[in-house]
Amino acid sequence: MALPVISFILGTTAELIKIAPVYHGILERGVRPKIWFTAQHVDEVSDVLADLNLPEPDVWLVPKEKAHNLESPAQVPGWATQVLRTAWSRRAELKAALVEDGRPPLVLVHGDTFTTPYGSLIGKRILKSRVGHVEAGARSGSIMSPLPEELNRKIAAKIVDMHFAPSAREVNNLRNARGVVVDTEANTAIDAMRMAINGPLDVEGLPEKFGLATLHRFELVSRAEKYREALEILREQSKQMPILYMAGAPEREKIRSLGLANLFDEKNFIIQPKMRYLKFLPLVARAEYVVTDSGGLSAECYYLGLPCAVHRERTETPQHLGETVVLTEMRGDKLQNFLDTYQNRRGESWVDKFHPSEIIVDTLARLGYC
Repeated sequence: MALPVISFILGTTAELIKIAPVYHGILERGVRPKIWFTAQHVDEVSDVLADLNLPEPDVWLVPKEKAHNLESPAQVPGWATQVLRTAWSRRAELKAALVEDGRPPLVLVHGDTFTTPYGSLIGKRILKSRVGHVEAGARSGSIMSPLPEELNRKIAAKIVDMHFAPSAREVNNLRNARGVVVDTEANTAIDAMRMAINGPLDVEGLPEKFGLATLHRFELVSRAEKYREALEILREQSKQMPILYMAGAPEREKIRSLGLANLFDEKNFIIQPKMRYLKFLPLVARAEYVVTDSGGLSAECYYLGLPCAVHRERTETPQHLGETVVLTEMRGDKLQNFLDTYQNRRGESWVDKFHPSEIIVDTLARLGYC
């Protein structure tokens, strides 16, 4: 008898990375999941797929020839319209792919990007499928911070049937949610990390010791004074030990438009292009500390025991905060305090302790999906 069909609706390279261990776990059970891609990210997708031994998407919900990176909120309405239009126009084909054995199909979404609620909506309303949400239940407590991630998570929680929550805190956040709630004990990022962490370093002239920074969220880079303040603090700190600042095209454009390019040089405060995950994680693991506004990267630092400042007003994962991971509340004085004390903040590595993807796949197997 044919097995049920599982499809991932994903849209970003981060989602591909965090879902890869789940995908491979399902594949090992004899089910070949499908990937339907919304193309929030396009640049480097092929490279990331190759790095993670994932196939090309089975379906592009934004036609591949029209796809381009989403780089500003103004682009979201057009992107969302295209995604829903494609899903609706191809609904018969997508439904047929999901129900070829007549048993309940399953769509899986991940995290808190725009694709999360849209993928949930497509799975549930258009394709009449059951929907599971990996990395469910995170809450910052404020719709506005971070925006739109908190809103994306809350919308998805109203739609999905299965919530795979990364800790007891997220399970508690979902206590009133409909459907099944499963505690996976950790973020699937920890499984992805094990695939990447011991890889070779790929940065020319890498200093023996260095700090690592990546600041890219709209809530920070759209506030010129806050962004300027953070970069100026990092610039001053880099005189003590070099800092690599990983910047994508939108951040580089913001730096240029704000007249901040003069903060960077080739010796101390070194701007670097963003790197693919399997190239980036070995760099993270060898850094002395990390300054970031990425929820995913702060989780990875927590699991590594690596000193990390989360330069945001709020975080949806306060359980990671403590001596090792610090929330700055987007305040310059708190960022500076972290930089002054990071030497005392290294903690225990948890990389080999948790296996959340196994829990997800085992649950799906018990429910008859793989």
